[in-house]
Amino acid sequence: MMIKLYYGLTTLLSRFKCIVKGVKLGNGVLFKGLPSIIKKTSAIIEVGSNTLLNSSNYGYHINMHSSCKLLADRNDAKISIGSNCRIHGTCIHAYNSITIGNNVLIAANTQIIDGNGHQLSFNNTADRIHTTDMGKPIIIEDNVWIGANCFILGGVTIGEGAVISANSVVHKDIKRNTIVGGNPAKLIKDAN
Repeated sequence: MMIKLYYGLTTLLSRFKCIVKGVKLGNGVLFKGLPSIIKKTSAIIEVGSNTLLNSSNYGYHINMHSSCKLLADRNDAKISIGSNCRIHGTCIHAYNSITIGNNVLIAANTQIIDGNGHQLSFNNTADRIHTTDMGKPIIIEDNVWIGANCFILGGVTIGEGAVISANSVVHKDIKRNTIVGGNPAKLIKDAN
């Protein structure tokens, strides 16, 4: 396993290995800046070979508001990121399961979260604060491009080759080889 840290962070390598204990990294995973990686002991986080997790604004074309964050904070939650991906300043938060395929591009300030945090509890809204949501899996297939400032919600599949335009909210499945955008995301072009 080879971990590269850019822009003066090589002195943090030994500390960084402690942060990612129990995280499976493929060959050639590249970190620009220091991401936040948090997981429960029984949760799984996997990052495929030659994937970039960019947490640094240096040299990046838009302003990134925070570093990459991988959070698997429930027992048996799973985050799986494929090979050859480029992920910039994105939060990936799994209650249940988030699967990202190969060759996926994710621009800065995107939020990918498979749960709501709390149940709706319409029969007792005062108790909502004491509930937890179990999340619904997210699948982002190969060769997907997600623009900046997007929000990907639980229970969706984004089909292979799809493009999500900047500032979109994805709350339902997206067909392969389509361009969608808006809040909620709607079809702009179907290349099928």
